[in-house]
Amino acid sequence: MEFLYNTDKTTVTGLSNFDLDLILDCGQAFRWSRDGSGLWRGVAYGLPLAAAQEGDTLTLYGADREAFEKVWKKYFDLDRDYDSLCRRFAADGAMKTAMEAYPGIRVLNQEPWEALCSFIISQNNNIPRIKGIIGRLCENFGERTGESYSFPTPERLAALTVEDLAVLRAGFRAKYILDGAKKVASGEIDLAAIPGMDIDSARAELLRIKGVGPKVAECTLLFGCGFSQAFPVDVWIKRVLGELYPNGLPECIMGDQGIAQQYLFHWRRSLELT
Repeated sequence: MEFLYNTDKTTVTGLSNFDLDLILDCGQAFRWSRDGSGLWRGVAYGLPLAAAQEGDTLTLYGADREAFEKVWKKYFDLDRDYDSLCRRFAADGAMKTAMEAYPGIRVLNQEPWEALCSFIISQNNNIPRIKGIIGRLCENFGERTGESYSFPTPERLAALTVEDLAVLRAGFRAKYILDGAKKVASGEIDLAAIPGMDIDSARAELLRIKGVGPKVAECTLLFGCGFSQAFPVDVWIKRVLGELYPNGLPECIMGDQGIAQQYLFHWRRSLELT
């Protein structure tokens, strides 16, 4: 893999096991959409980005060297050896089938507060509605950044009321958003400390927030806190466990079962939808 820097873009060449379309549209992040020219546009860590992939080349428009090294390299998990990871996963037949059907999925390393808040919103919800609520959250309470908005800080949201959040049309989730924002803003929940904890302690810390159950906690740990062993279980993964792994997950994915989960999730959901 090589990185070519310009004042207004970074180009990554020699990529393998990387499919931008799958990565940004497999249900792990909700602020990315394609524009009329086919570019993916989104905002992460307060930075707007346009991205495109052609073959083994990824172009990140609006990302100079500093932004790439500070944010986007980690965000797209480019330091992880997915070739080695996938070879290990392929020792299990079902995993091999899932990866061959949808190669190139990676786990994004999102900002912890955005991941936590987004997955609170995701409860009992579908992806278009999740994106709509998060879009309204950013437009109403985030900061303008280019043509989009940053994700609002917990401090900004902690000062609001449930009535203020009515514009989101988030229903019962509004009170959970506020509880999370207040606990994080006050320091009662220290998100910055969670990646340094053992996973059981980190999970217990997140479960102290109202409306955060096992699935939301696991999603936050996996997508926002760097715990590749966190394993979110939703309706699709429940089916995978019942159909393929009634006696437990295969040994070859252990330690990184959260990454394996993304392949299994997308594969099993796609079977149902096709």
